[in-house]
Formats: sequence, structure tokens, C-alpha cells
Amino acid sequence: MDDKRTTVICPACGTANRIDPTRDLSQAKCGKCGAPLAPSSSSAPLEVTDADFPEKVLGSPLPVLLDLWAPWCGPCRTVGPIIEKLGEKYHGRLRTAKLNVDDNPYTARELRVSSIPTLLFYKGGNEVNRLVGAHPASTIEQYLKMIL
Repeated sequence: MDDKRTTVICPACGTANRIDPTRDLSQAKCGKCGAPLAPSSSSAPLEVTDADFPEKVLGSPLPVLLDLWAPWCGPCRTVGPIIEKLGEKYHGRLRTAKLNVDDNPYTARELRVSSIPTLLFYKGGNEVNRLVGAHPASTIEQYLKMIL
């Protein structure tokens, strides 16, 4: 029966959890930290601030797709739903996060972001790639596959 189990990575601590695919994932929790494994509870992009950027992005056990945006930016509002869908699709393998550049200018400046939307791809705490501007889901997903 073990060969029929699926591995789900905990988005909170990075622990691999073996789950019976017939089991309702909505009730599944990480065996190590107890965090929910269900996509609906943790696949929404994390809100990142200047204060918690190092912890949530650089310290993430999973690769991170960071969306730098602002509420007044039309192209940012176009990219936002794409990021949410990719977070659901790659739940357990990817952490998605959003940083509002108006509310968090320090981190945006440190990351040398001068245009929005900007998507930064992190793996192991290091920036691996970046996309500037609004891109279709297929392009963003191609960049994601490089870090997964």
C-alpha cells in the first residue's frame, strides 16, 4: 500500500508527509509541525513585510515566488490571480508571497525593484531569477519549473 501514497511537502516546515491519495486532504496535518497540508488553507500568497521578509522568503524551506506589487497598479492586479493559481497548483512544492512596495519600501529598495509588477524566484534563500512586468501564466510557470 505504501507505493500508492503521495508525498506532500509541508508549506510551513518543509517536512515530507506521505498521504494516502484517497484520504481527504482538507483534514491532513503535517506530522512534524502540525500545520495544515490542504491547499485551501495555505496556498494563498503570504503577505510579506520589511520586518518578516528574511524569515518568510529567505528562510523558507520551499522555493518562493515573490510578487512585488502595489494596489494602484493595473498590471499587478492582472498578475495576482495567476500567482494564486500557481500557488494552488504547486502546493507543497512552492511558497507564493506578495510584498506591497508602497507599504514596504525598504525591502523593495534593497531588492533593486524599480518597476512593478516584479516577480522574484528564490531557492535556498537566494534569488535565482526575476521577471519584470505582466507576463502570461505560461511564461511564469516556465520560470517556476527552473526552481522546482
